[in-house]
Amino acid sequence: MRTALLAASAGVIALCATVALATAPPGRAGASGPLSSLGSVDFSTVPSSVGSAEFAGTNDLRPESEIARQDNASGEHKSRKWWHKHAPPTVPTPAGTPVGANGRELKTSFQGLDHFDQRTANGGNQFSLEPPDQGLCVGHGQVLEAVNDVLSVYTPNGSRSPVVDMNSFFGLPPAINRTTGVRGDFLSDPKCYFDTDTKRFFLTVLQEDPAPSVRAHTLIAVSQSSDATGGWWRYSLDATDDGQDGTPSHPGCPCFGDQPLIGADANGFYISTNEFGSGFNGAQIYAMSKSALEGGSTPAVVQFENPALAESVSYSVQPATSPNAAQYDASNGGTEYLLSSLDFTGTLDARIAAWAITNTSSLDTATPKLHLQQKVIASESYATPVPADQKPGPHPLGDNADVFLGGPPNQPETTLNSNDDRMNQVVYARGALWAGLNTLFQDSQGNSKSGIAWFEVHARSQPGNSKSLAAEIIVQGYVAPTGENVLFPSIGVTPAGKAVMTMTLSGPDYYPTAAYSVFDGSGFNKVKIAGAGVGPADGFTGYIPVAPDGVERWGDYSAAVSTPGGTVWIAQEYIAQSCTDAEYLADPTCGGTRTSLANWSTRISSVNP
Repeated sequence: MRTALLAASAGVIALCATVALATAPPGRAGASGPLSSLGSVDFSTVPSSVGSAEFAGTNDLRPESEIARQDNASGEHKSRKWWHKHAPPTVPTPAGTPVGANGRELKTSFQGLDHFDQRTANGGNQFSLEPPDQGLCVGHGQVLEAVNDVLSVYTPNGSRSPVVDMNSFFGLPPAINRTTGVRGDFLSDPKCYFDTDTKRFFLTVLQEDPAPSVRAHTLIAVSQSSDATGGWWRYSLDATDDGQDGTPSHPGCPCFGDQPLIGADANGFYISTNEFGSGFNGAQIYAMSKSALEGGSTPAVVQFENPALAESVSYSVQPATSPNAAQYDASNGGTEYLLSSLDFTGTLDARIAAWAITNTSSLDTATPKLHLQQKVIASESYATPVPADQKPGPHPLGDNADVFLGGPPNQPETTLNSNDDRMNQVVYARGALWAGLNTLFQDSQGNSKSGIAWFEVHARSQPGNSKSLAAEIIVQGYVAPTGENVLFPSIGVTPAGKAVMTMTLSGPDYYPTAAYSVFDGSGFNKVKIAGAGVGPADGFTGYIPVAPDGVERWGDYSAAVSTPGGTVWIAQEYIAQSCTDAEYLADPTCGGTRTSLANWSTRISSVNP
């Protein structure tokens, strides 16, 4: 998800819709026909012009509906039944994790895409967007970074291709035509993946048609070779689910598939979304032939509709990727694994769910027959996190919000939104699933902070169409620096089973900083700095009138991926610039390091654990 800004004649409106979870039937699989081809594109021919940072004479503010999930009575009741047989969850109180400088394992670190790149791409026909939503994939000596809503390809030393906007890459009109004011397709939540087996890049992004159309899709692009700067196949997966255009008919739709999550095994490419319409229908899981996508054809799509757990409807079911082809599970006709969290009440929990899709080799047939299995397992406690504070510093947009946002001046420094405790990126390597999530924790000084709970889970799929699988936690733990915050983890795992976690570090002693931790055999027991933040976050989503609570959008996720050789590449949001009020008022871009409305940056690093 992301918040965007554009011109609004009636002023700026921050709209936040709260939608309760709806009950849903068990998941079922069936071939559907919502996938269509968008033809091909050559990366090198996509326009990469840079425009002005602002559009003279108009604001850049766009009201957007942000959707938050809540529990419903049924889900809460069933969750309470579970705790009659298990220890009830409590707020974590872990020992403090030390924070220190980077170690010798940090090999490369350079600046990635930032808000200035995003806003000025495509001749300036872009919105101001927060947060970046970090996509990262690495292969063939190339590092592809995708954020809301631009992408670029880097060499391992940080040299990059021209910045390309997502709308142009997918052959769509500009996000907004700054000459006519006409709005184009709305894109958000990019993800990317390099398949080491077939040496192809995959890229996805959420798309919604311009009004008055109500159709929404997940756009997919697959490189035609191992070169990300060459040709790509493009596809559109209809996620509207209103019974039209080959989609099933779901309650409260037309809908859109929020925050597409991606994974892959030897046979398939998998996408999981959270379906929102007039209510929340739960996760939708899509499976399709990997080889067909890579060949430019449109395979049959198997959709698991609203797959529910016994406790409640599922959400943010994260498919797994693997660091190389040797890690795939070939049992039971091929198996893809997934993980999800189970905090249905938006408070705290001590369970996670493991999932498996079996018989994935059938995806290369005309009539795929897949089975979805699941297992709820007891875990360490985790809880909905609190916003993260940051080191005090200059925040010129907040000081001058009356000029640039139409809000009161001299607003206080923002806190960073740590969102919720949904499961983040999942990796399957050496028979184990690795993942982490944001959590509330209480430190030794009694402070409530945002930290990270992480899990290593051993999972084994069952033969046939069994609804349960064998799964248990091997090891788990927390990353929780005393007095500080860490948020939005991703864990990259090498073929040898070595793990590196990336995150943002922020607190009274740190501006938002790019950080990482290396698994030492028992846990992620030290936070190290990959790129030190040099100023506070100073973005429009944290100030009145957009955010009366002073909480700025952040994340929504980071990325960590391993190469077959064992190098883990990481990327996350941080703040790389700072300027005074005087410098900002003289030049709101502060020398091209930000725009008037936001100053986020990303950091790309490589680690040899």
